Amino acid sequence: MTDPMNHSLANRNLLLAALLLLASLLRAAAAPADFTVVSPISGEGFRLSDAKGKYVALHFLLQTECPYCLKHTRTYHEMAPTVPGVVHVFLKPDADAEIKKWALKLADVGPMIYRDANAALAKQFNIPHGYKFHGQTVHYPALVLLGPDGKEVFRYVGKNNLDRLPFDQFAAKLAELRKNAPPTKAR
Repeated sequence: MTDPMNHSLANRNLLLAALLLLASLLRAAAAPADFTVVSPISGEGFRLSDAKGKYVALHFLLQTECPYCLKHTRTYHEMAPTVPGVVHVFLKPDADAEIKKWALKLADVGPMIYRDANAALAKQFNIPHGYKFHGQTVHYPALVLLGPDGKEVFRYVGKNNLDRLPFDQFAAKLAELRKNAPPTKAR
């Protein structure tokens, strides 16, 4: 005789697994195949397709003045050389003038900061919106890691302004992904 309680729990777990898979597929389907963002500081653009073969870390920063965004950006910029083969792209939805003013506090990091006009890229990557910050409602801070093929391989979405993926955890996750990556074919 089948225990109805166990059957119900199994169905619930199956449904939950199916929903998680669907959410993952929708997120991957919504991510753009290619995009370009421009740095208000240098005027240079970053195009995803130009980074083919490298990992790309998209750092979705908060709109407005944010000391934790400054700290996060500075730390990742300083530590980036310890994990070669990764391009870090810091994205802010602010106006060009606001980004330039904000970036003055970062000295040499500036060219790595790009404008995500109207948070369009954040929306395309389904970064949750609804975080109340400085009297505004903005997207949550997030890091999306794209693999060498341009497809998402990892994401971390903070629950608040203080919740950012520490660099050491990023480096450990990257090492794990590289270790488990299928071997590439020799050309």
